[in-house]
Amino acid sequence: MHAMVLKRRGGPLEWTELPDPKPGPNQIRVAVLACGVCRTDLHVVDGELPHPQYPIIPGHEIVGRIEAMGSAVQGLRMGQRVGVPWLGHTCGVCPYCVGHQENLCDTPEFTGYTRDGGFATATLADARYAFPLGEAGSDESLAPLLCAGLIGWRSLTIAGPARRIGLYGFGAAAHIVAQVASWQGRQVLAFTRPGDTTTQSFARSQGVAWAGGSDELPSPLLDAAIIFAPVGELVPLALAAVRKGGRVVCAGIYMSEIPPMAYRLLWGERQLVSVANLTRQDGIDFLRLAPEVGIVTKTRRYALADANQALDDLRAGRLQGAAVLVP
Repeated sequence: MHAMVLKRRGGPLEWTELPDPKPGPNQIRVAVLACGVCRTDLHVVDGELPHPQYPIIPGHEIVGRIEAMGSAVQGLRMGQRVGVPWLGHTCGVCPYCVGHQENLCDTPEFTGYTRDGGFATATLADARYAFPLGEAGSDESLAPLLCAGLIGWRSLTIAGPARRIGLYGFGAAAHIVAQVASWQGRQVLAFTRPGDTTTQSFARSQGVAWAGGSDELPSPLLDAAIIFAPVGELVPLALAAVRKGGRVVCAGIYMSEIPPMAYRLLWGERQLVSVANLTRQDGIDFLRLAPEVGIVTKTRRYALADANQALDDLRAGRLQGAAVLVP
């Protein structure tokens, strides 16, 4: 197999030939057909997440086909198309796992961060954390659903029954969740970098009711806001934009420092909450719903060897939608 391997903080990823991995009893080996490039991959490469381990193969929006199975794997078959997400393994016995909060497991493993991921021609996965995808839709179009879609779905669920919802940062996750929220009958507003008319135009093409700068105050105020951009300065702006009793959801695994802010922004029973990872039930629910919604993902294809360019384009804000590596 070949992979783009991160050998030190800050990269670059290096094209590397490796032995084909052999699956353990509860594992599958997946021939990678497509792998989305997520902002979390940037945090991994840039060393912004704690306890980095090197070398590591990033990538956790994996679509592929099973080409080898461990002896204890059940419910899957050879050649089946599956998706492999960020949450790659949980212990199953800690209070969070037992309490149906496996996304908060005390000893989790994460695809592309603590276990090798999908910037490769093949990868190993815990069979319990691989979602059957069926045959509808292209590999490239499905890849962003495995994280951008799933985290967007969980964030939308945690936002509650908000009818008027704001999305701060309009990239891969927001362009998917905007379609879901609109399908649910919600009014969606998109907040981008001030003056970023290109992204605002893209947001409007995805059916949002309004698009403007993050420094603008909506009228009337929002019922809820979801922050996808990993920018702490957006927190007080989003709190100011939601009504009393409203909720602000921080959807990223990493965010820069939240600046000091006046208590009046939180007062009025506004809530500030975070989203951590996902559960398998999130995947089941969302992937079952996605065809009904008719989600259309906007992607830019890159060759596997061009993973560094895809990461640079994401870092520089040159993408609309999602980058996808296709081996």
